[in-house]
Parts: sequence; C-alpha cells; structure tokens
Amino acid sequence: MRSDTEFTALAEPFRPELLAHCYRMLGSIHEAEDLVQETYLRAWRAFDRFEGRSSLRRWLYAIATRTCLSALETRPRRPVPSGLGAPSDDHRAPLAPDEPAVPWLQPAPDALLGGDDPAAVVAGRTGVRLALIAALQLLPARQRAVLTLRDVLAFRTAEVAEMLDTTSAAVDGALRRARTRLAKAGPVEEDLAEPDEDARRALLDAYVDAFARADATALVNLLRADVELEMPPTPTWFTGRDAVLGFLSAGVLQPGLWHMAPSRANGQPACVVHRRSGAGRYEAYGVQVLTLIGGRIARITSFNDPSLVPTFGLAPALETTR
Repeated sequence: MRSDTEFTALAEPFRPELLAHCYRMLGSIHEAEDLVQETYLRAWRAFDRFEGRSSLRRWLYAIATRTCLSALETRPRRPVPSGLGAPSDDHRAPLAPDEPAVPWLQPAPDALLGGDDPAAVVAGRTGVRLALIAALQLLPARQRAVLTLRDVLAFRTAEVAEMLDTTSAAVDGALRRARTRLAKAGPVEEDLAEPDEDARRALLDAYVDAFARADATALVNLLRADVELEMPPTPTWFTGRDAVLGFLSAGVLQPGLWHMAPSRANGQPACVVHRRSGAGRYEAYGVQVLTLIGGRIARITSFNDPSLVPTFGLAPALETTR
C-alpha cells in the first residue's frame, strides 16, 4: 500500500498548474480552488489503483477535468459585461443596476497559479489571459475541456481521448467545433505587443499613483484612445478615452478615497483595491486587471468584488495612516 507521504511528494508539485486548469474550465478562482481540493481527494483515494500506464500528471489532469465537467453540469457560464451587451461611449449614460446574482467571471492571481504552469511554456501568458478565459465560457463544457487540453496544454489527441473516456474522432470533432465557435466570437488573443517588465511595472505604478491622487490628467497619458472599462457586477461598460475618463472623473476619482496595491493577475498587471470607509480605515473593494497594448492601457476590468481581495493576499481591511 502506498503511503500518504508518497502521494503528497509525487502529486503536490502539480497543484498550481491544476489550479490554472480548473480556473480555465470554471472562470472562478474560488470554485477552482474547491475543485482542486476535490481532485486531490479523489486522486488520494484511487492512488493504490494507479498503475503508471500514463504519467501521474496526465492521470491528475484526467481526474481534474472530470471533476470540473461534473461541476459544470449544474453551473452557468461566467460572463463579463462585454459578453452581454454593447458598450456606451457616453459617460452620462445611466448605469444599469448591479447584478450580484450573476456568476461573473473572476480574475486569478499569478501568485496562486505558479510560474510552472505548462500554459506559460506552450502559449505564453495567453494561457490565462482574461480574454481567453472569457471566451472559453462561451463553449459547452466538453468543448471547453477539449480545447483547453489540446490547444492550451498541448496534450495529444489520443491522450485527451483517454482522459475523457472517448474516441480520438470525438476529440477532433469537439476541437473543430470549439475553434469555429471561438472564431465566430471574435479574437481572443490580442496582439498585445506589451512593453518589457520594467516598463509594465512603471506603467502600473503610474496608474496606481494617478488613481490614488484622482489625477485624471495623468491618466490621459496612460490610456489608449479606444480604451474600454467594465466593472462587474455592473452590466454597463464604456468604450473610448473620453467616456472612460468622463465616468471616472464624475465620481470615482476622489483624493484619498482609494488604496491601490500593485499586483498581477491572469498574466497581466493588476491592482488590489480598498475603499476608504467612514470608520477610519480602508475596506476591501475588489481587483482591477489591466490589458496593455504597446505602452498604454487598452482595457480596465474592475472586478468590484470584496471577496477577491484575500485571494490576492491582502487583508479585508487596512488601517488608515491619516
């Protein structure tokens, strides 16, 4: 009988990449963490029966994928506002009421996904880009699994067929349908042409500083003319620098209102956001993820969900210093 120690030593190194895989499938970092735990529980229970006919990694991915597919049978897809309706180019447009009951897409902190995620090797940062994760939510669950295993993780067709207990022909068919559907939905891998790491950090620091100081003029130089802003759980979203800055200047940008901590999410620059409360401290507010093209910000996705803040390693409340 194999020991718990042996199982932990062999299986634990795969946890970050399995978390990334479950996140791609589910679009929720919270649910992904739960299902990775379920994956490891199922794997531990079956470890005595693992005969080594496939690699341990592939065996774990098979368990994780089936666990996700079972969960997705009863869960709706997770959209972002841009996947539900057209944007507004007028900041004076009234905001639609928040829809907290919608299971919105969530960002994933790079620190949890780890630096050894195979998608980082196979597909660069696009493996967990918000654009890709949002696009995957358009696919039926099984097509989502096939496309992720084949195109993101680069498993062979025969391997995917074995993992999903189906035929190679069925895998090829599902992959064709998934690729066709994504192509109709529009591009999911932007030509980002991102600046290097030092320039990315400088841009993020400048954004955090301008936002915290409520300096709309400084923000102008950081945003592309066609910048977009979406803010789940608010369905309304904006396109164009005038509309985005107009909306932010109308009430969001206030000196001392926000505490912004630089971070990384989905392989992109991000910041963890606290809002000043009347109790003399900053309360958790959410996470902003920035999509860069060239040296400017092309999209701000502001996930206004306080429950995300601890996932990014920050406390739900921060004491003010003034």
